[in-house]
Amino acid sequence: MDKIIVKGGRPLQGEVAVSGAKNAALPILASALLADGKSVYRNVPDLADVVTMLKVLNTMGCSTARLTGRKKDVCEVAVEGPITPEAPYDLVKTMRASVLVLGPLVARFGRARVSMPGGCAIGARPIDQHLKGLKALGADITLTEGYVEARAKQLKGATVNFDVITVTGTENVMMAAVLARGRTVLENCAREPEVEELARVLNKMGARIEGAGTSVITIDGVDALKPVEHAILPDRIEAGTLMVAAAITGGNVLVKHAVPEHLESVILKLRETGCTITSEDRGLRVKAPKVVDSVNVKTTEHPGFPTDMQAQLMGLMTVASGTSVISESIFENRFMHVPELHRMGADITIQGHTAVVKGVKRLSGAPVMATDLRASASLVLAGLRAEGKTEVARIYHLDRGYERLERKLRTLGADIRRVKA
Repeated sequence: MDKIIVKGGRPLQGEVAVSGAKNAALPILASALLADGKSVYRNVPDLADVVTMLKVLNTMGCSTARLTGRKKDVCEVAVEGPITPEAPYDLVKTMRASVLVLGPLVARFGRARVSMPGGCAIGARPIDQHLKGLKALGADITLTEGYVEARAKQLKGATVNFDVITVTGTENVMMAAVLARGRTVLENCAREPEVEELARVLNKMGARIEGAGTSVITIDGVDALKPVEHAILPDRIEAGTLMVAAAITGGNVLVKHAVPEHLESVILKLRETGCTITSEDRGLRVKAPKVVDSVNVKTTEHPGFPTDMQAQLMGLMTVASGTSVISESIFENRFMHVPELHRMGADITIQGHTAVVKGVKRLSGAPVMATDLRASASLVLAGLRAEGKTEVARIYHLDRGYERLERKLRTLGADIRRVKA
C-alpha cells in the first residue's frame, strides 16, 4: 500500500486551490439517472469515491467518461438505452454513498435493487430513514439476501418527517420525490450546502424544489427531467483542512475558492485559536500565530461544527496552549485517530464521546496508520508540525476524499511525498 512521508517543521506559505466537493459530486452523479441523455459535470474531484460512483453507474448501463487534458475535472454521464437498476455488493461495500442511486432508480424505472451498505469504521450509519421516506412515497420495500429491493409503479407525494437529521437520506428521498405525483414535504431535513447544491442541480433539470438549505423542503413532482450541465461547488471540508494546515504550521496561506458562508463554524473556532482569517476576492487567507490557543468544540449538524472537521481540529489542539474539550455527537467511533496521535506524543484522554486534549510543546514523527478518511488527514496535519519523519500508512482512506493532498501541501512548502507500495 502507498504511504505518505512527512518531515515537519516548515510553516506553510502561498496559495492553494480547493477542489470540487466530494459530498456534492456523489449525489449529483447519481441524479443523472433521472433523465435520458448526457449530463456534463465540471469541477468534479479526481477521487476514489467518484471513481466508484462512476463504476456503479456503468454497471447499470450508463455511459460515463472523465475527460482528459485541460478538462480533466469534467465528467459525462449518459443515460441511453436499457438500465439495469441494481447496485452490487462489491461496489457498495467500498463506498456507502452508492445507496444514493436507490431513490432515482425507483422513481424513474419503478424498481431498484441496491446492496445494504452496512457499517464502517466510524459508525453504523443505517439507511432506515431512506427507506422510511421511500415507503411514505408508496414504494414497496423488501430486504432479502443483503439487498434492499424497492418497487413502485408510480410514487406519490407525501409528508416525510425524518426521525433524525440525515444528509444522504434527505438527498435520496428528495431525488425520488421529484418524479412523484403531487407534492412532497420533507421535514427535519439536513441543511448542508451539499443538499442545497443537489436541489440546485435538480431544479436546473426541471424539478420544482423549494426550501433546500432549511429544515423543510417542498417538492412538486414533474413528469420528466432533462439532462444538465453544472459545475460542482468547492469542497468545504478540504478547505477547512487546508486552513488547519496553515494554523498548525504557523503559516500564512490563501485557500482559493473557499466559501466563507459554508465554513462559518470552522472560521469561528480558528479565530478563537488566535488565527487571523480574512476574506479575499479569491478565497480565505489564514495567518497563524506562533502558538495557538486551545478551544472547546462539539460537533453537530450544519450549520454547527462539522464532524468531518473534528479529527483535523484535534490535531491542531495537540499543540495548542492549554486544554481543549472535543465532543463528538454525530458518530460513535470517530476517535480512532487518537491512539495514532498518542504515538506522536499527543496528550489525549477519551471519556465516552468526549476527548480532553492537553496541548504539548512538540510532537515527534512516528509511523502511524490511517483508520478512516478524516483521521488520515489529521495524521498528515500532525506530521506537518512534528519534529522528524512521520509515515502515514493506509492512505487509500485519504484518496477517497482529498484530491492529491500531498501535492497541494508541497506547493505551500511542505516536505511531503507519496511512496508507492
